[in-house]
Amino acid sequence: MTLENLTFVLGWATVLNYLVLTLWFIVYAFGNESIYRLHSRWFALSREQFSQLHYCGMMFYKLAIFLFLLAPYIGLKFVPS
Repeated sequence: MTLENLTFVLGWATVLNYLVLTLWFIVYAFGNESIYRLHSRWFALSREQFSQLHYCGMMFYKLAIFLFLLAPYIGLKFVPS
């Protein structure tokens, strides 16, 4: 795999993962009550724990996207071809 191909794949993977993160936020923001009711049937979660889990999950997902996709993409953009 050439550096150009790797840069291309990392770029699109970053975009797609940020779209997934945005979708997660939108679904959580507008469907918070129904998602909480669904999950509270399976797990004993308070409202605060539920919100904290989603907030921490989004934070870790965003950090993973940055560390494993965006940072290498930016680094490869500065490598001379």
